[in-house]
Formats: sequence, C-alpha cells, structure tokens
Amino acid sequence: MPGEASGTGEEWDSLPPAPPGKPAPDPASASAAQSPSASAAHSASASAPHSSSASAPAEADSALSPALVHPGAPTAHPQAPPGPAEAPAASPQAPPEAPPAPPGPVPRTVSDAPGEQPAAPAVPVRPSGDGAAHLPAEEAVQLSADDVEEVSGAPEALGTTCVACQTGTIDGDGYCEHCGHKQPRDRDHMESALGTVAAASDRGLRHHRNEDYFAIAETTTSEGTPATVAVICDGVSSATRPDDASAAAARAASDALCEALPRGRHPQQAMHDALLAAAEAVNALAAHTPLEPSKNAPACTVVGTVRADGILTVGWIGDSRAYWVPDDRSALPARLTEDDSWAAQMVAAGLMNEAEAYADPRAHAITGWLGADAYELDPHTASFEPDQAGVVVVCTDGLWNYAESAEEMAAALPPDAASRPLHCARHLVGYALDGGGHDNVTVAVVPFPVPSGRAEPA
Repeated sequence: MPGEASGTGEEWDSLPPAPPGKPAPDPASASAAQSPSASAAHSASASAPHSSSASAPAEADSALSPALVHPGAPTAHPQAPPGPAEAPAASPQAPPEAPPAPPGPVPRTVSDAPGEQPAAPAVPVRPSGDGAAHLPAEEAVQLSADDVEEVSGAPEALGTTCVACQTGTIDGDGYCEHCGHKQPRDRDHMESALGTVAAASDRGLRHHRNEDYFAIAETTTSEGTPATVAVICDGVSSATRPDDASAAAARAASDALCEALPRGRHPQQAMHDALLAAAEAVNALAAHTPLEPSKNAPACTVVGTVRADGILTVGWIGDSRAYWVPDDRSALPARLTEDDSWAAQMVAAGLMNEAEAYADPRAHAITGWLGADAYELDPHTASFEPDQAGVVVVCTDGLWNYAESAEEMAAALPPDAASRPLHCARHLVGYALDGGGHDNVTVAVVPFPVPSGRAEPA
C-alpha cells in the first residue's frame, strides 16, 4: 500500500559481511511513508534472465572490499520472508568418490550445448534461452550520438524485404522469394537502451529460438530521485513455452518495481515482491497451457537490479548473475549473486571445490526456478552501497559461461562501458558468440556513477 513502511519485521537474505564501511540505510528509516510520486515510469521490455541463490558468492568476501560497502550484519536491513530451511551442513566424513546429491531441492538441469546431456537428472532437463527488448523512438533522446545511431537499428516487426538480398519479398513461411534466405524472428536478436541502462540479447549459434527475455525501465523513488530497473529472465528449455515464461516474468517483475518504488517501498522489499509477482505470472501460464507429457510446466529463472539513491539492490532465483565492475580496474570486481544450482550446492556442502563442481556435467542443474512445479519459492535479495563509480552487469549463463569469475567478466568489459552501455552490451553478446554461442545470450549494463557529494578515490 502507498505510504506503508517497507520493513516486514522478517529477515532479508544477504551476502557475508564485507569490510567496514557505510551501511546501506535501514529501510525502516527510509522515507517510505511519503506520498506517492506522480512521475510515470519509462520502460522498455525485452526478453531475458537467469537467477542465482541465497548466500553470497565465494569470491564476494574479498572482492567487495574496495568496490562495495556491504550493509554489514543482517540486522542492518529488515529481511525477506524466510525461504526453505537451509541445506544441512556437509558431513565431516570424507566424501565418496562419486559425490552424493547435495542437500536441498532436486535440481533441474540446464544444459544447452548440442549433444551434451547431464548425468541422469532426477527430473527432465531444462535448457535455457535468451531474450530481448525494443526501444521506442522517443526514448533514444538521452543517448549519446554513437548510441543513437546504434539504436536506430533496434529490432522492430520484420519488414517485407529480405534482410540478405534487400530485394526479395518474404513469403508466409518467412523465406525470401528471391534468394531463399530464412528471415530472422523478432526475438533472434534484440536491443534496448534508456538514458541509464541498456540491454541486448541474441539467440546464439546453437539454438533454434531465443528463450531469454529482459525488461529495463527508468522510474523514480517517492522523493522524486531517479531509479533504474533491469530484469533478465532465462526460459527453461525442457519446459513448455519457455520463451513465454521468460517474457511474462521479466515484464511482471519490472512492472512491480516501477509501481512500488514511486510509492515509497524500500528497494529490497520491492525486489522481493517483484520476484513473487514474476512467479505468479509464470504460474498463470501453466493454467492456460496444455500439458505435454515430455515437458514440464512453463518455467524460467530471474535476476534483477535496482539502482536508486546511491544503493544497488539485487534479487534472483535461479542461475543468472549480477556482477560489479568498478571503473577503476585496479580495484577488485565482485560477483553479487550465488547460483541456485547443483554446482553451488556441492561447493557450499564442502564436497567439491568450485573448479571441480563446474566441470561436472551436472553443474548447471538448477535448484531454484519460477514455475508451477517449482519448490517453495526462496527469493534472494541483497543491497550494497558502492563507494566508487562502476558498472553492474546482469546476465544469463549464455554470457557468464564464457566469463565465469568476476575478474574474467571485468576483463571482457570494454573500458568505456559506463559512457556507452549499449555498445558494451553489444560487445558482451559478441564476446559470448565468439566463444561458441552455445546458449542464448542476454545482458543488461547499468552504469553506477559516483554518489553525489562523494569524490572519486584518489
């Protein structure tokens, strides 16, 4: 409700404490009770996200120190309603040669490489895809001259002229009547950009369609300060209608955030509620989708970010990720999410190290997703207050499979990412395609300027 306090009295999921620094403000003291803002949200939707799990990534402890100031103890924020019970601790006994299934939900496997099949998953395999967005012409005015030129080629409804020969007309099956070239579908490659965020998505080189989707938007807080939203969803390929699931989830989460933030909702609570709204949107598809015996109900993963008032908020369910890359590349980058996956559970249980876990064929079996057949939802959220300028990279595994660590992602990021986010998003998509393009690829780039009143570090 408008004007209500954002705190719920329950605890939020959070990453491990980082070195001392300025904590993010307690939502209980935030100006949540102010009157709703009259500012309308400007948004551009497109396909996208995967999400990640509750605890902080292993690399975040050390990597956050120069780049991010973590809120500190869990009591610094009210926290999201608790999810399922924590996975039991690993047995002190030496693990068997073949690692047992980790504690927690039975994983769903996400494996998109052709010919690769995970080892005997307990449930059907769920590969993932990619998404995209369209940029309304009137929203390109805030971009640089270079970016405006790039956005002018943003995907629209396919025309009647062949994209290959530029002369032939297109028949009802999507083929050129002159040269026979198959025309790309609307979601094969999509891009979108606003003044403070840009995103791009591509089908990749091995998939027959793009099952990712993204939504980006600009809105305001209740105090009228700018807020930027980016949501990415990755459809689960073994499910029915994975492309529709990712689109429904991304739009629902973005719409929920753009409604809640101007009403004074604390960003972390708004993110938690947005993930639940995304889940409801995917569940609704199941009620109107004929059951296919060989497939599961519509499903996808989700990851989202909100940039507002110098605070960065992330939320996720699944194995898509968010990374922090400071403009000062001598400072350490950080991964802000932890996968809901078999590999992450094995590492958390102490049964494998990270290199061993992610080399296993079962590594991408997801243990958290949105869908009517999902286990009890456990939305993960965390807030950070960066102490320097940088860029937030939000992406599906179609990208991070080729730049898994925070250091690798930082190395792949162009140095001008903060000033040319659309160019950067395109570059990262190309980076994944050059690496093999085994999956759909979707990425959103959110520049994070130096907070007002704070000087750049010397």
